[in-house]
Amino acid sequence: MGIRERMSGNEAVAHAIKQVNPDVMAAFPITPSTEIPQMVSTFIANGEIDTEFIPVESEHSSMSATMGACAAGARAITATSSCGLAFMWEVLYVAASDRLPVVMAVVNRALTGPININCDHSDSMGARDSGWLQIYAETNQEAYDNYIQSFLIAEHPDVRLPMMVCQDGFITSHAVMNIELIEDEKVKNFVGTYNPENYLLNADMPMAIGPYANSPFYMETKMNQRIAMKNAKKVILEVAKEFEKISGRKYGLFEEYKMDDAEYAIVIMGSAAGTTKDAVDALRAEGIKAGMIKIRVFRPFPGEELAAALSKVKAVAILDRAESFSGQGGPVGSELKAALMDAGVSAKAVNYFYGLGGRDYTVGDAEKVYRNLIDMTENGKKLEQFKYIGLRK
Repeated sequence: MGIRERMSGNEAVAHAIKQVNPDVMAAFPITPSTEIPQMVSTFIANGEIDTEFIPVESEHSSMSATMGACAAGARAITATSSCGLAFMWEVLYVAASDRLPVVMAVVNRALTGPININCDHSDSMGARDSGWLQIYAETNQEAYDNYIQSFLIAEHPDVRLPMMVCQDGFITSHAVMNIELIEDEKVKNFVGTYNPENYLLNADMPMAIGPYANSPFYMETKMNQRIAMKNAKKVILEVAKEFEKISGRKYGLFEEYKMDDAEYAIVIMGSAAGTTKDAVDALRAEGIKAGMIKIRVFRPFPGEELAAALSKVKAVAILDRAESFSGQGGPVGSELKAALMDAGVSAKAVNYFYGLGGRDYTVGDAEKVYRNLIDMTENGKKLEQFKYIGLRK
């Protein structure tokens, strides 16, 4: 029986960390993720968990220390946001290429500049090609659930890749919502103990971590990472099935909302999915067949699966919360458009940007997007690609 509670997203992730009781956490504070290591350090000080907390002088050091602990055989974690993630850039690639199953809570916040502490996805999207798995939450409940599942995904022998567990800064990280926690013993049994096959402190298997790899070896390393990323799709779904047994909550690579007969769809990620669902409900009441897909897993990108889910719609709007300054759209838009083309899906597609730097995204904004899709499909109106939603005149 679940435990009903009220928690912010940061509290929910910190509680999940307490239940998992990892071996090591290295962290440096940065808004809006600061509360996570703060709460974990309090749990340690109170004797509630025996995690070794490593205070460091920067985010580059926090990732380096986390990697070192993981390479030594420890279950190691960290948390960060925005410029903190950017400061880790160099070592993100090292962690992925060394196949270290580090789990990192990323509380999404706009990257400077100009200076901004509010939510968008520019931090984690900037690191989308670093070789890390990425999973996103709509609600505090999902942030908690995703975090617990992440260890079994990252540590799976067919994967062994680091993982970012993302939630929207302030929108979920600081907002208090009703949440259902899983009993400590169930979480402990679900996550189990981390028993790596190879690690630096294993005297029976001497090994090197982070060796120099010149041209005869580098490409093979990248290919192995690609294979692991591909394997992760199956593992994510398998872990979700096991998680459903202890929680009653079902997860996939993405969530479909009223898509069975949808003619017009929005594809979106994170907390704004809830706003979009309200718009879908309002339009359905008018007889408009609107639907929504919320991407949960961005890495590996479920392109084939998304294309299949969108194969029967007339038009789709793909909403990005990060600007990539590409002539072909945002990170989600460019990847999904390519997937639709590869699959031969004929639906008309338009890519929008929304919520950059914390700009409001309202139910009215979402409804307008749907009506634009209708206007494009029924009246032949040409829509502007890569338009900013809610841009001041």
